[in-house]
Amino acid sequence: MLRTITLVTLLALLLASCTSPQATPTVPPPTATATQTPIPPTQTPLPTYTSTVTPTSTPTCTPTPEPLRVAFDPSVAPALRARLMESLAQVPTEIAVDVDSATVRVGPGLANVLGQWVYAVAAPFPTLGDALTWEQVQRFWAGERPILTQLSRDETPPTLFVTADVLAALEGLLGSASPDAPIAVVEREALLDAAWEARPHAWSILPFDELEPRWKLLRLDGAALWDKGAALSSYPLVLEVGYEGARADELAAAWSGQPAMTNRDVTRLTTLIMTGCTALVRATAYEMEMRGVLYPAERVGDLLRSADITHISNEIPFATNCPYPDRNQQSLVFCSDPKYIELLRHVGTDLIELTGNHFQDWGSQATLDTLEMYRAEGWPWYGGGADLADASRPLLMESDGNTFSFIGCNPVGPTYAWATEDRPGAASCDWDYMHSELTRLAQQVDVPIATFQYWEHYQYEPTEQQQLDFRGMVDAGAEIVSGSQSHHPQAFEFYNGGFIHYGPGNLFFDQMWSLGTCQQVIDRHVIYDGRHISTELNTFMLENYAQPRPMTEDERVALLSSLFAASGW
Repeated sequence: MLRTITLVTLLALLLASCTSPQATPTVPPPTATATQTPIPPTQTPLPTYTSTVTPTSTPTCTPTPEPLRVAFDPSVAPALRARLMESLAQVPTEIAVDVDSATVRVGPGLANVLGQWVYAVAAPFPTLGDALTWEQVQRFWAGERPILTQLSRDETPPTLFVTADVLAALEGLLGSASPDAPIAVVEREALLDAAWEARPHAWSILPFDELEPRWKLLRLDGAALWDKGAALSSYPLVLEVGYEGARADELAAAWSGQPAMTNRDVTRLTTLIMTGCTALVRATAYEMEMRGVLYPAERVGDLLRSADITHISNEIPFATNCPYPDRNQQSLVFCSDPKYIELLRHVGTDLIELTGNHFQDWGSQATLDTLEMYRAEGWPWYGGGADLADASRPLLMESDGNTFSFIGCNPVGPTYAWATEDRPGAASCDWDYMHSELTRLAQQVDVPIATFQYWEHYQYEPTEQQQLDFRGMVDAGAEIVSGSQSHHPQAFEFYNGGFIHYGPGNLFFDQMWSLGTCQQVIDRHVIYDGRHISTELNTFMLENYAQPRPMTEDERVALLSSLFAASGW
């Protein structure tokens, strides 16, 4: 019974839920009258929606390129490493921690050649020897004693000072060195000072571009690296550097179009020869008349012509009314026959220094005529000129991308030799002007040079005042200072980053009354990529009052020993 009631109740509930609800009664609208206007129902329009959503594509992930991992052989010079990494600046690159993790290897003897790295044999500047042979280097490496003793002139074998990368390069060329070979491995920054400390028993092998003037660049098997024509194909200290590896093609693509790497680019190499006094007068002129105008250059001409820039300090004016030379002339008023200019032309003169105190000996017209002769030859001049402004101005030159300035003066006089505002002559020394010009020029050119017609001292040692005046030019900005006045060779000095030669002695002049006045030095300065890197000392002995000849080995050792001692070395 209970069950039946429950079912009936459920059925009633279901029927109730299916019934529509009753409508809510509405109030009928009012009946319109004649005076009423029906109001239409107000309809609110639905807003129109404009889509502002911009459909986007699904982003894709760009993988970061795997960097080139470069492994350098220990023999690769730091400068070469830096240059290669700089060339790969647009390519993700990193140094490999070891060869196994590298995707590119760089070093000697690999298939794809990057270029050549050239190594120089050098010794501290005050070294008496000038050359070695490759056989001597090999015997040194094998530990044979005594060897290389010509560098120090005694039986003590000099120590080879090298950096770690150079030692690795030499081991690649020569194998492991004998334990008996005295070799010192030194940090780069300490190399030169360590070699100087050990002189005269020291020498070095180093990259050519790391030379500086306190090194003496030695010839190897007769080859001189300052010579643009040196045959590197037969030079034993050339490291050919290349690359290999799984991603070598990527390095090749990054390197494409770039020149081969080298640390000896001859298009950036300049040699400059600086000479001492030239005075084609008296006995020198007489010998030229007797033996020919070119006689003085017969044994020195090749050297003078070999330079890119050859400096001549000619103290004497040319004059059409110059008398026939008297080899015993007592007067110190000089002139030269205009035909003697052929000698200057023959030796490859490139510029003329006019600081000499005899430039006005034959009067202003002869001086001006001489300037016109130089102008016709295309030879610029400095240190003297048509007036004070011309005499004082610096001379600017360029060679193989290297820039130079030359400025000079005469502090000695005599007064009539000095240029004025309306008279030709030599530039007197206005120290403030010289210093300010050198400071300005040091910001403008690679190698500023200052020269003097200084007081003449017939001794190897410079005087104290001479040191002060020459050093002042370096302090102002000069990198090379030379005493063109000297009739007697004088000492050298490395001072505040500059090279000073207090006097090279005569070039063409007849002074044969003492050993010192017969001795001559011709400086060959080597400039590479805007830097002065070396100076070669060429030594000559005057003969027949007119002709310099190369010194014998004993003569050269005697002169250099005297000069180095006078230099405090």
